[in-house]
Amino acid sequence: MSMVASVAGTLDGGRLSRARPFRSPHHSASMPALVGGGLKLRPGEVSLAHLGVLFLDELPEFQRAVLDSLRQPLETGKVQIARANGHVTFPARVQLVAAMNPCRCGYLGDATRACSRAPRCAQDYQAKVSGPLLDRIDLHVEVAAVGAADLVLPPPSEGSGEVRARVEAARATQRARYAAQGLRTNAEADGEVLEAAAGPDEGGRALLAQAAAAMGLSARGYTRVLRVARTIADLAGAERVGRVHIAEALSYRLRPAVN
Repeated sequence: MSMVASVAGTLDGGRLSRARPFRSPHHSASMPALVGGGLKLRPGEVSLAHLGVLFLDELPEFQRAVLDSLRQPLETGKVQIARANGHVTFPARVQLVAAMNPCRCGYLGDATRACSRAPRCAQDYQAKVSGPLLDRIDLHVEVAAVGAADLVLPPPSEGSGEVRARVEAARATQRARYAAQGLRTNAEADGEVLEAAAGPDEGGRALLAQAAAAMGLSARGYTRVLRVARTIADLAGAERVGRVHIAEALSYRLRPAVN
């Protein structure tokens, strides 16, 4: 992280940083700003967020070509830039978090305020993000608008401290599981390594096969469902991926929001 910041000239006072980065570029960011480049081949936001979080708010407002330039870094964990004056590779293993409204006005599904162009406006707005990019995002979660009545509800039964403890335990399990391969998390596992770690039981495999056909899962999507299911099982303390873990992982894959 500090090496990337040093190359970019953003290292604070020349001191090494031990904090994971959080980068949140504006949706007007250009392609060189996001993935790197320029005359001096500087790292972009995706590399400055290496081993941290890259947050893209108002996702469809980014230029489509700019968003699609993230496809290769998200897949390989690195950015390769070739220019006439040089060729350079920057690290770019990030956790991508993105947020968007369901449509331009943001009121889709609200019977009191939905616009007259629904559902066509939502289809047009969501189509600004390409399918191949969405296929690289493992979790798609619809969040309902928070009303004033929601603010007085009691706190959840499981607090952030308890969730953090479960996450830390799951990460420790993954580090031990992949120690021989030099990997750290399920997100890095692939091929035979992933199949050995995340191969589901008979019920889970049957459900995954049915869903692959019904949902039109790509090979990439199939692999990512296995990774998510293995992580869900780790959070639950389960030794093997079962049908219930596959079902939950599939529920996070993108489904059409409008007809």
